Amino acid sequence: MKLHREQNIGQNLITACGTDHIDINGQRHKTSLLVLPRQLHEGWGKAGYPALTPQDFHCIIELGCDLLLFGTGRQQRFPPPALLRDLMAARIGVEIMDTAAACRTFNILVTEGRNVAAALLIES
Repeated sequence: MKLHREQNIGQNLITACGTDHIDINGQRHKTSLLVLPRQLHEGWGKAGYPALTPQDFHCIIELGCDLLLFGTGRQQRFPPPALLRDLMAARIGVEIMDTAAACRTFNILVTEGRNVAAALLIES
């Protein structure tokens, strides 16, 4: 799926996503990642959904975002509450959706100027 590009100089926007990749500002990524408007962390969650631990989300707390979009792969999967407990304690909102929906939502929120992060799982 190709997404339309907004002109937000210096910000990360997701320009395309597929079942095995995500393009950020036209650059293809084939592994899971954490993306913020001005930062990109490749390799986040690279072990896949079943292997995620609360520690995988601690870096999100340190980044100081207000909202996390958690793209759980091809399908929406709701993680156990313990996985996200620290985010909730830090008063970071969490929206859980499939990765394609998280990509679309991320772009909308970035263009609105929101302090958002997207943890995007890519399944091979």
